[in-house]
Amino acid sequence: MDPATIRTRFAPSPTGYLHVGGLRTAVYAYALAKHGRGQFIVRIEDTDQKREVPGAKDKLYDILKTFGLNWDELYVQSERVGSGIYEKAAKKLLDEGHAFYCFCKPLTKDEIKENRKSKIQFRDPCHNLSKEQVEKKLAAGEKPAIRLKVPDGEFISYIDFVLRKKTSWKTDVVDDAMLLKSDGFPTYHLAVVVDDHDMKITHVLRGHDWLPSTPIHLLVYQYLGFEVPQIGHLTDIQDPSGGKLSKRKGNVAVEQFIANGFLPEAILNFVILLGWAPKDNREMFTLSEFVEHFDANGFQKSNPLFNTQKLLWFNGQYLRQKSDRELLELLRPHLKTKADDPLLLQIIPLAKSRIATLAEFEPLTRFFWQRPAPQEQISTTKEYLADALAILSKVGWNKEAIEADLVNSANSKGWNRGGYFMALRLAIAGSRISPPLTESMLILGKEEVI
Repeated sequence: MDPATIRTRFAPSPTGYLHVGGLRTAVYAYALAKHGRGQFIVRIEDTDQKREVPGAKDKLYDILKTFGLNWDELYVQSERVGSGIYEKAAKKLLDEGHAFYCFCKPLTKDEIKENRKSKIQFRDPCHNLSKEQVEKKLAAGEKPAIRLKVPDGEFISYIDFVLRKKTSWKTDVVDDAMLLKSDGFPTYHLAVVVDDHDMKITHVLRGHDWLPSTPIHLLVYQYLGFEVPQIGHLTDIQDPSGGKLSKRKGNVAVEQFIANGFLPEAILNFVILLGWAPKDNREMFTLSEFVEHFDANGFQKSNPLFNTQKLLWFNGQYLRQKSDRELLELLRPHLKTKADDPLLLQIIPLAKSRIATLAEFEPLTRFFWQRPAPQEQISTTKEYLADALAILSKVGWNKEAIEADLVNSANSKGWNRGGYFMALRLAIAGSRISPPLTESMLILGKEEVI
């Protein structure tokens, strides 16, 4: 296939926030297309309108733009229903005996779960209704859904371009999936096939949880006479505590990571390596660099682990690449303080190497504008502080003089220098962790310190 013809799509449903796994799918689909100078399509799959969350579509658009995933074409499934393309496809399947009218009451979620547990295919009671029975029900005004008529005793297979293996199913274990609901709206199983064909999608990238639906889609492609695109299923992202990453185990929303002080470029870099590996040991990638180095053979077959410490490491790397002025602008949404810019611009260089997220800045540096609460001190600490106070009251107010006099005093008395300076840090910053102590004292000023 000519690389220039590659067309990929990211097809989220507006049913809530964008999961980090969804972002990963979008990033990989974008890179696959753009590496081959192809097109990246965004398609909002909103045919399940009962589950749609107001405003979710716009949030999806905003997040994709935030990460630089600019699309070449944008579609909304519900806006295409009126064109009749899904109904036309369903009618073709009906006319050719590959689908049937279903008059049954829709299954409840619990019933669907039980069917899945049994690992036995779902054969709808209407699967073998006679023509006369169907006509009688239609004449009585019953509004049917349309289901795929899956044959028994056949095999269907495909080669997964991510997992790099052939997978086969016997049709006996494939459900009579619903294709068109009684209200005329298509289900995912019909719409995804019709849309991918209509939009000339050449490569489908999606999560591993869609693998069980693949035989249904392959049958629909076959019965509609459509060319099957290359299909790849990404491995599941694993939670550090075990099992698949999910909202039940904590935060997985992209927008929440941003709200918590993670930079988009750090999240992007982290996500790139959640299931893909470069040919060398390189770790740092911008989006354009990822597109340039992208190779589908880099997809990993094993499930990646969501390592929060690695995400924090990436974020720290990107924070330290920012200029002080850039970092100040990024910090503003996370600051409650009224401290002025000149003061903040003095503090930022001291704190930059000691924070992993934007949200960590204010707790670390609050003592610059808010005195820490007095702490109960043991006798040794009181002795250290009394000594330091005497020295700081007389010393010349510069870094070299302050450090030299404090060190000399602690040494002359045989004190532990670590304990001596920790007592001073706790008194000034109110915490064992703070920006460099001497530089912090210089910013605070002699009068405030003593």
